[in-house]
Amino acid sequence: MAEPMGFFTDVTVCIGCKACEVACKQWNQLPANEGGAPLLSGNSYDNTGTLDGTTWRHVRFVEDFSEDREHGRWLMMSDVCKHCVQAGCLEVCPTGAIIRTEFDTVVIQSEVCNGCRACIPACPFDVIDINPVNNTAMKCTLCYDRMQAGMIPACAQACPTDSIMFGPIEQLREQADARLETLHQQGVDDASIYGREEMLGGLNAFFLIVGPPEWYGLPEEPRLPSSNSLGGEGFMGTISAIVMVVLGAITFRKLGPMRRRDEANGTRLDDPEFAHEDSPPQA
Repeated sequence: MAEPMGFFTDVTVCIGCKACEVACKQWNQLPANEGGAPLLSGNSYDNTGTLDGTTWRHVRFVEDFSEDREHGRWLMMSDVCKHCVQAGCLEVCPTGAIIRTEFDTVVIQSEVCNGCRACIPACPFDVIDINPVNNTAMKCTLCYDRMQAGMIPACAQACPTDSIMFGPIEQLREQADARLETLHQQGVDDASIYGREEMLGGLNAFFLIVGPPEWYGLPEEPRLPSSNSLGGEGFMGTISAIVMVVLGAITFRKLGPMRRRDEANGTRLDDPEFAHEDSPPQA
């Protein structure tokens, strides 16, 4: 397996230019929102609004006036799929459409996805949504096709300030710790790293943020679907049990009338010499 790769995004050097959004749209051939002329949201300069099936990079604009108007801050963060080491979407996908690549990133195979939407509520970061063009779940692939060719993801390539850094996870974490120490020395006491190893095993797209996570729409303690246990059973175990019960009920309802009909005709389903008309042909 190749070395784990990912993103380190530093909000303190993001200028909100949205070059990452444009580069992502262009490379992945994603359609423009509202035909390229969306209604103004009225929320600062953020007219994208959120990540969805056709927007895989989203620049958030955070206006911080928590102290007073004179000492306010304008913070910007390019949000993206976190490519979690323990991924909720991968945990619940019933078709195997969501895979972990050799780079330890999480990718949805649209040709395998059946559009069931199970992955959408399973993601604690509200990253995944349905692409209306092909009606399958879609999100950032961390430019898997470019990585396979030894290229940098389009968003990181386009970022003019190196707010989005791409590389081996271990190297990126060292860079993040060094940058965090520098900011603390400069008096930016509320700077922190979001997405360390204790969070879902670590986020392969993690952030240096200033202020609390909720400012950026990030949950303080993201949870996996399997952590919502019922009677001591994990989420998938519960779902499997429900599926088995439903299948059992269907089978019982189908076999019951068959058995009564055959017994009335003097035949039995368990007779090895009897080939029922509804049974598969014998080898």
